[in-house]
Amino acid sequence: MDRPFVFINVAMTADGKIDTFQRKGSAISSPSDKERVDRLRAQADAVMVGGRTLLDEDPKLTVKSEGLRAERVARGLTPNPVKVGVVTRADIGIHSKFLHEGPAKVVIFTTHQTSKEQLAFLRSQGADVYVDDRERVNLPNALAKLKELGIHSLMVEGGATLNFELLRLGLVDEVSAYIAPMIFGGASAPTMVAGSGLERGAAIPLKLIHVENHEDGGVLLKYQLER
Repeated sequence: MDRPFVFINVAMTADGKIDTFQRKGSAISSPSDKERVDRLRAQADAVMVGGRTLLDEDPKLTVKSEGLRAERVARGLTPNPVKVGVVTRADIGIHSKFLHEGPAKVVIFTTHQTSKEQLAFLRSQGADVYVDDRERVNLPNALAKLKELGIHSLMVEGGATLNFELLRLGLVDEVSAYIAPMIFGGASAPTMVAGSGLERGAAIPLKLIHVENHEDGGVLLKYQLER
């Protein structure tokens, strides 16, 4: 396979929302689920986010647990996985947590819509930047490049558009969804996947491989993509 093993992890409400209509990165995961996510990050070679998540939320994408970071180092790895951003126009500022919280290697896939000055800035901050001549980043090519860089396990943490495109292109192996016992509502509130959508006949089939009940009333569902 000329790409890493790709798994999407998401926390969403019982009505399928991954944030409120305000889109401010609302907390959804329980404390125990946050620990699970931290373990997943610690096990992954890299963590990827899309443009809106990157620019609006500026995630650190680091392993929070000191013990988990130490375990990575003991295995001969860096304390944190590689951070990967997929963004059409990479207008990332100098104080970005994504760029500087870590330590961690940073890889950015962007397009010609990012100015030459901004590309130079990102590279001056230590990021590896790959520029696509197309209007949007070619995801199969990006994943192939990650494989070349030694990334064998890639965790995807959203957002909805990136999730959809990866799924639509058949580039995902597993999906883990923590369903929190709450309702957000809101027609404009983001869901786990967005994009252009699919007709019923083109629906992406999933195979349920694990169910886990949490004490807070939440449920973890783990799916395998059926080929």
